[in-house]
Amino acid sequence: MEFRVEKAVLDAGVKIVFAVIRGLDNTTANEEWLMRREVWLEELLERYKGIDVHQDAILEGFNILHEHTGVKRRKNIPANENLVKLLLKHGSLAYINKVVDIYNIISLDSKLALGAHNIDYVSGNVTLRFSNGTERFVPLGQTEPIPINPHEYSYIDDSNEVLCRLEIRQVQKTLVDETARNVFYIVQGNEATSDELLLQTAQQIIDLTTKYSGGKGKIIIPKII
Repeated sequence: MEFRVEKAVLDAGVKIVFAVIRGLDNTTANEEWLMRREVWLEELLERYKGIDVHQDAILEGFNILHEHTGVKRRKNIPANENLVKLLLKHGSLAYINKVVDIYNIISLDSKLALGAHNIDYVSGNVTLRFSNGTERFVPLGQTEPIPINPHEYSYIDDSNEVLCRLEIRQVQKTLVDETARNVFYIVQGNEATSDELLLQTAQQIIDLTTKYSGGKGKIIIPKII
């Protein structure tokens, strides 16, 4: 399994690394993690109080990236910006499962756009490229495909199926639930993020996930095509 990125996507301002963890156990909650998350969420809530997301270089950087690639801002709020708004609205973050919870909180902490996918349901390789409109796209929570616009940077496998549209919408096919044992992570930034931040965040995902869920992980720099 290879991870690839189209040069045109990099030229547009997307920054990307991947992390892979194999052999993890996502079946049960971890009490130590549950206590740690509460403290971390309180710290994040205090940090984000009163924030103007459009004045934050990293958060706004994803909106700028959308504008550079012709994506309408109003209907395409970046996932990490949504997480910040959910945290501020509810004062916490809903727990889904260990793997998802860990990367969601790391996304809040780093401000990067993160996602996780069950490797066992990926067909072949994963390529971050601009869509051409022919791809199959079944968003998370849906059962039937919907059209995807051309020229949206998306993570697509060898069966021409979208695994993540922009950094916004993941899919049902590679949903990470309690049965997932082998997972790959998207760690995406923009022109306001350093390469060092992406690598540090990928390593943090690996360190925390393997601590609380087991498995072995590695960082992958995608091949440029």
